[in-house]
Amino acid sequence: MSLLQKALENGKFAVTAEMAPPKGYSFQEQLEAAALLQGKVHGVNVTDMQSACLKASSLGLCIHLKQAGVEPILQMTGRDRSRMAIMGDVLSAASFGIDTMLALTGDHPVVGDCKDAKPVYDLDSVGILRMLSEMEATGNDCGGNPLAGGAPVFFKGAAVTPVYEPQILQINKLRQKVEAGARYIQTQGIFDLDSLRQFMEAVDKAGIKVPIMAGIIPLKAAGMAKFMNENVPGIAVPQEMIDRLAAAAAEGKEKGVKGLPAKLGMEMAAEMIAKIRDGHICPGVHIMAIGAERNVPPILEMAGVQVEF
Repeated sequence: MSLLQKALENGKFAVTAEMAPPKGYSFQEQLEAAALLQGKVHGVNVTDMQSACLKASSLGLCIHLKQAGVEPILQMTGRDRSRMAIMGDVLSAASFGIDTMLALTGDHPVVGDCKDAKPVYDLDSVGILRMLSEMEATGNDCGGNPLAGGAPVFFKGAAVTPVYEPQILQINKLRQKVEAGARYIQTQGIFDLDSLRQFMEAVDKAGIKVPIMAGIIPLKAAGMAKFMNENVPGIAVPQEMIDRLAAAAAEGKEKGVKGLPAKLGMEMAAEMIAKIRDGHICPGVHIMAIGAERNVPPILEMAGVQVEF
C-alpha cells in the first residue's frame, strides 16, 4: 500500500515533496536530492513536463526513485498522451511497484519551450481518473479488453486551486475528480491561510469528503513572488510577504550577506506548515521547492514536523 495512503488513512500528518526530472538524461542531481528526502517525506511527486517544458519523463525518474528506496508519485497529464499511452505508462509504472499517481490535464504546449509540439488532450484529469477507476473495477483496458493478470490499483490523486474566482467552479471540478476516483488532493501554492481556511470550509459545506494537502512553495526572492503573481494562475502572494523578502535582500546587500531572502522564504514556509498542522487546517502538505529539494528537510525541521510512517 502507498505510504501516502497509509499516512492519510491512519491520521498521520502527511508530507510530500516535488521534483522535476532533468532536461537531459542524467538523473544524478535528482538522486542526490532524493537521498536527503529519504525517510523525511511520504512520497516525492515527479512532475510531468511541468509548464509544458520538455524534460525526461515522470515515469523515468519515478523508476530511479523507487530503485533508490524513495517512494515516487507518478504525475500523468493528458496533454501529451492518448488514453492508450496513458494506460501503457501506468501499467509499466505498476510493474516497478509504483502505486501512487496524480492526474493532471496539463498546460498547453504554447506556453512551453517546444511550441511546435501538438497537444493530445484525449483525456483531461477527470477522464484519466475515470479511466483508471474503470480499469481497476473491471480488470479491462481502455478498449474493454481483459488485462493479463488483472489490473493494478493506484492511490489516485488530483489537484485543485483554492484561490480561484468564482470558487464554485473549483468546488464543482473537485467534486467531479473525487467522483471519478481521486482519493487525495493537493492544492496550488498557498500563501494566505485565511483563504485556505475559507476554501476548506466551502469544500466541507459542499459535502466533499477527501483529504486535501496544502501546497507550500518556499519563496526565494521578492522577484520570484512578483513573477508568480503575474504569471501563474491561482497564485496570490500577499504584498506583506513580498515586502519582507525585499527587506531581507536590502539587509543582505547592506551587510554583504548572501541568501537572506531564501532563508526567510524557508522560515515563512515552515511557519505556514506548522500553523496548518497545529490548526488542523489540512491533513498534510505538499512542498514544491522548485529545484531546491535539499531545503525540504530543514524546512520540516524548522516547522517541528517529523514524518511518521
